[in-house]
Amino acid sequence: MKNIEKKVINEDGAIEHLKVFYPTLQQEIVQLSAQNNFAGAIQATINHMKNLLQESKINIVNHNIKMMGWLYVNGTQTVKQIIENLFVRSFTSFKKQTDTHQWNILYQYMPVSFQRIYVKQVKMDEILFKRH
Repeated sequence: MKNIEKKVINEDGAIEHLKVFYPTLQQEIVQLSAQNNFAGAIQATINHMKNLLQESKINIVNHNIKMMGWLYVNGTQTVKQIIENLFVRSFTSFKKQTDTHQWNILYQYMPVSFQRIYVKQVKMDEILFKRH
């Protein structure tokens, strides 16, 4: 029996997936990729999702979060760190932008790994900034 290696996605591979995941952002992602700006591409997806939230397109945002969850699970450590530090960190602004019902829907369908990271970030922020 052969040992099947899991293909890990690096920043360049992640950019290719983002172009497919977000066809409306493809040109912006291509430009950011040409500048080796993977973090900028992630930020572009966050901005796109904020716009979708303003339009109350919760189901589309849920789908986009799941796609980013797939990228996170399959990404290199660098890809994971950027997603944690930008994408998951943006959930605080998503929460502020939605009403309680919308946020509960987003959170409910969020990958468990993102829920854990988000809760950990919120707890660390409370400790660091003494917010309760």
